[in-house]
Amino acid sequence: MGWWLSRALWLSALAVVAAGAQAQQLSPGFYNATCPALQAVVRRGVARAVRREPRMGASILRLFFHDCFVNGCDASVLLDDVPGNFTGEKNSGPNANSLRGYEVIDAIKAQVEASCNATVSCADILALAARDAVNLLGGPSWTVPLGRRDARNTSMNAANTNLPPPDASLSTLLSMFRAKGLDARDLTALSGAHTVGQARCAVFRSHIYNDTATNATFAADLRANVCPFTGGDANLAPLDPQAPNAFDNGYFRDLVARRVLLRSDQALYGSGGGNGTTDALVRAYAANGTAFAADFAAAMVRMGSLVGSGGEVRLNCRRVN
Repeated sequence: MGWWLSRALWLSALAVVAAGAQAQQLSPGFYNATCPALQAVVRRGVARAVRREPRMGASILRLFFHDCFVNGCDASVLLDDVPGNFTGEKNSGPNANSLRGYEVIDAIKAQVEASCNATVSCADILALAARDAVNLLGGPSWTVPLGRRDARNTSMNAANTNLPPPDASLSTLLSMFRAKGLDARDLTALSGAHTVGQARCAVFRSHIYNDTATNATFAADLRANVCPFTGGDANLAPLDPQAPNAFDNGYFRDLVARRVLLRSDQALYGSGGGNGTTDALVRAYAANGTAFAADFAAAMVRMGSLVGSGGEVRLNCRRVN
């Protein structure tokens, strides 16, 4: 069963959005008159995808993160490359052979267009889909302010520059989040998204072979069974081996036990590099799943307010009109 934000927490989170996003006119009721069935259509599409493959919930959530951290939540991550015009985010270092779920958003977009032609942005569909993916995996729900526009261009370099790398130190993570108007609580709560999903051996090899902050038994098991010193780059391991498709606070218990795959995750806690603030938050979330769920939902609203100016409503999420 997922957790639900109290009305007071939702209003608080929405106030943060309103203060920083008035120019974009974000509002939970943005499509009430023009596309009243929107949220039901999106949820049905996400539910269908997650039933087929539970891992897809984590993939959709990751799509939203990677979109918002590059020039705001504008669906730029969904754009295919256009030779002679731009090379986009899909083939950037952090995204190539890693991001997935594009076809799920395409299918939902087609359903939305059938009901409300040229009305709903791909950016808003992705924001709703991320919320529904979390909730369908057992996590919280929240009210999503809507009214985003879709980018008309994108940049591989922007993705390479703005997305936090898997080996980032805590100081790097805090700096990158601060640049987006997000603080240590947002960083720690949003990192809890790694309670679902998987990572490739190539991404976590250095952590399990070189970092003393990692639980020795955990690292040895991964070295023996998943991630050899050479080869096997595409081999996958769950970010939370206890419940890889359940959105809960298991990630934070894993952090305390030093049983996480990514160096950037362990950086939040203890000898991996955590500071007093992130250490305390990790311990609090490990002990109280409800507190984590509430802070995660509020942080998702704040991150979702990272929207640019201008743009369009794309008819096809993969290309500009």
